[in-house]
Amino acid sequence: MDERKATTERKTKETHVRIELLIDGKGLAEVNTNTRFLDHLLVTLAKHASFDLRVEAKGDLGHHLVEDVGLVLGEVLLSALGEKRGIRRFGYAYVAMDDSLSRTVVDLGGRPYFVADLKIQQDKIEDVTSEDIEHFFMSFTHASKFNVHMTTIYGKNDHHKIEAATKALALALRDAVSLTSSSDNVPSTKGVL
Repeated sequence: MDERKATTERKTKETHVRIELLIDGKGLAEVNTNTRFLDHLLVTLAKHASFDLRVEAKGDLGHHLVEDVGLVLGEVLLSALGEKRGIRRFGYAYVAMDDSLSRTVVDLGGRPYFVADLKIQQDKIEDVTSEDIEHFFMSFTHASKFNVHMTTIYGKNDHHKIEAATKALALALRDAVSLTSSSDNVPSTKGVL
């Protein structure tokens, strides 16, 4: 089987984002967005999804940067999956982190839809606004053409809520991209995803 990897770049007047992704990696990440909490989320995602990820990004405003990193991450994952032959397609995970419990469910079926109930109470988590964090996940979901449903079941610390949700997303993706024994099969009654 060919390596499931891709590189995608987006260059606009507002941002320049380049991402390399190897799906069947070891969880290694080299990330530089000049936004510490976004870097932390991307490294966390790579580690727990077992993706090898390299991200270089710069931008004029925080919102533009966070949005475009999400878009390019979605595009590069979609590209690396190709026709999605043999993938499990569905995945879910629960992750506890101290006071927080999160659940994320994904369907890589080619229909973008994002639902989040992250229960964030602060306007900002570290150096990223709360609305930009949700917007990152939404941008990722839409560009990858996946269904992603993220829920904080309970929790007190907003950093822990987001980190638990990110880890749950990573584990759900790791499960959904994993190959089944029928590796030539497209997991859809339509025959395409």
